[in-house]
Amino acid sequence: MNTSKFGKLCSIGIFTLTLMSCGGESKDATGETSVDQLVQVRDSLQQVIADQDSLLTLLNELGDGMQQIKLIENIVSAENLKSETPDNRNKIRNDMADIQRTLSERRQRLAELEARLNKSNSNNAHLRQAIASLKTQISNQEATIEELRGSLASANIYIDQLTQDVDSLNVEVANTIEERNAAELKNIELTNQLNECFYVIGSKSELKEHKIIETGFLKKTKVMPDEFQHNYFTKADIRNLNSLPLHSKKAKVLTNQPADSYEIVEDDNGMKVLNILNPEQFWSTYKYLVIQID
Repeated sequence: MNTSKFGKLCSIGIFTLTLMSCGGESKDATGETSVDQLVQVRDSLQQVIADQDSLLTLLNELGDGMQQIKLIENIVSAENLKSETPDNRNKIRNDMADIQRTLSERRQRLAELEARLNKSNSNNAHLRQAIASLKTQISNQEATIEELRGSLASANIYIDQLTQDVDSLNVEVANTIEERNAAELKNIELTNQLNECFYVIGSKSELKEHKIIETGFLKKTKVMPDEFQHNYFTKADIRNLNSLPLHSKKAKVLTNQPADSYEIVEDDNGMKVLNILNPEQFWSTYKYLVIQID
């Protein structure tokens, strides 16, 4: 019900109440209306005017309340809630609680007006109709607020679930990254192991002392017998080992590296140097290199 229509109903209500009040009055012996009766009519009219003002005020307040609800209704849409922060959602929840309290207060004021109307001698149908219309508006606004509160609660559940899904995804991603890193480290470790090589450079007596070779009278030299001392070898990386200074004027390779995969040359001081010409071929048959330098 708009304000102008409500005002017309209220004006009709005053006119009706005036007629009913005056039509039912008694006169004294002179035929004049008594002062007490006039005062009663005046008071009745003033009460009706006051009640109408209260109803007009309530009508305007309900219009303002509907604007507030419409604003919240627009905010609590599915799309808008996705971009709302927790602080904003709390503010929306508090705003709805304030509107709910205000509606309860307006309902109570309307009930008081209705109670006064019921106690009066008037039977103003227009005022009763206006009160019934305002009651309906308050009920509708309260129902809308409840729906919005439900939407907000559902949005929070959705957001909480989305947060859980994101957290779970983050855990899965973290686990995947950890597994990938572990696999990469393992791959590096295996690659390094595959590229490990071991070499030893020593005199005949040193090599025998550390059981790298076995010799005897009229016996062929045996290189790296079963119990040779592994820790006497130097570990190196095939990818980085290109040459070995031998610090001796004599040198020969005792292990079975392919002859065309390396060369032994002299440096400027006449000392022997082993150059690996083809690392892949050089280490293809054996990852151990034994060089005798006397």
